[in-house]
Amino acid sequence: MGLIAKLVARLNRLRWRLSRPLTVGVRLILVKGHAVLLIKHSYGRHWYLPGGGVKKGETLEEAARREALEEVGAMLGPLRLFGVYSNFIEHKSDHVVVFACEEFTLTPTRTREIEAVRSFDLDHLPDDLSPGTRRRLQEYLAGGPPAAGNW
Repeated sequence: MGLIAKLVARLNRLRWRLSRPLTVGVRLILVKGHAVLLIKHSYGRHWYLPGGGVKKGETLEEAARREALEEVGAMLGPLRLFGVYSNFIEHKSDHVVVFACEEFTLTPTRTREIEAVRSFDLDHLPDDLSPGTRRRLQEYLAGGPPAAGNW
């Protein structure tokens, strides 16, 4: 599956270069104790916050809850708006809404898109963490109010 997923990711990047889409997505900072839940996609090399695109007719909260369930098997308690960010890499106008959640339950799940799901101590994050994820977790640890800015 890894080869096919990587090919699809490359084709998407080409499509985005041509169409320059406007996209909206959600990401989740899922923290229990002092550990954060991260994912590694089958088509990537970094650890990320779980999340994905918002579907037509879906609220941001509905998208966050759906993505959490699909990607990591998480049933979420109360969500807190953490921040809204823009990302213009890969020729997209991508807008990402990040929620934080400290109350959730996990039921192990398997999906072809997700290669690994793992909790990391917030003081000992992996070296291959995506740059945007690293910035969001630094902001989370700093404890400031909701933010807006570049991903």
